[in-house]
Amino acid sequence: MNYLKFKKSVSNYAKDFFNEDFFENRKNIRIKKESTVAKNLEKIFDATLKISNKKGFQAMTMRDLSREAGLSMGALYSYFSSKEDLLKMLQSQRRSVTKRILEEYINHETGIADKLRTAIRIHLYLSEAMQPWFYFSYMETKNISGPEQAKAIESELYTEKIFENILKDGEKSGVFLHRNHQLTASVTKAMLQDWYLKRWKYAKRNVSVEQYAKYLISIIETFCLSSEHENGRKKSRREL
Repeated sequence: MNYLKFKKSVSNYAKDFFNEDFFENRKNIRIKKESTVAKNLEKIFDATLKISNKKGFQAMTMRDLSREAGLSMGALYSYFSSKEDLLKMLQSQRRSVTKRILEEYINHETGIADKLRTAIRIHLYLSEAMQPWFYFSYMETKNISGPEQAKAIESELYTEKIFENILKDGEKSGVFLHRNHQLTASVTKAMLQDWYLKRWKYAKRNVSVEQYAKYLISIIETFCLSSEHENGRKKSRREL
């Protein structure tokens, strides 16, 4: 699947996730019309990310957010009572999006090598489609404390664990070599992060997300695939 096709399919999820936010927070949201809530939450979240990635979430004022989102101060407080509540809603919604989509695509695959390729590719595609949030989430983790920081760290370790478990299962089935799978997963995660943290660098070099995904998959497979499956992969490429 190329990135444009993926992005189009992901856009269909947006309304559902914003509606879920409404139901999860309906006791605190004073607006009762679902379509209005979904539309305005999207505006608020986008504005929050835009401002925060320029000046930091802690430095963002509610007046800044009101201007950028095009909503009155009163309207903003109809959705949350504080910046802490806003941060909690934003992070919860975006984590749910990434987790559900990533797992859905991985679980669709049956072959263990295909699961690894899909996990890498879809993670990159998600970070491209949601780059402002991925960047925000990484950069703000060091600036927040308490439960939200713990959740951010847990989320990062969760994606590492996905790669680690795939590699372990692959070793058991003879597809992957015996390696330090935890360390391999950690290095893989770091290379994925380089894409959205230094997006400017790859844009300057005219590297597309598809090219980066293909290259990264090739690196990981060269290191991890057993000789039998590596030879099969090369043969398949020659036949294409």
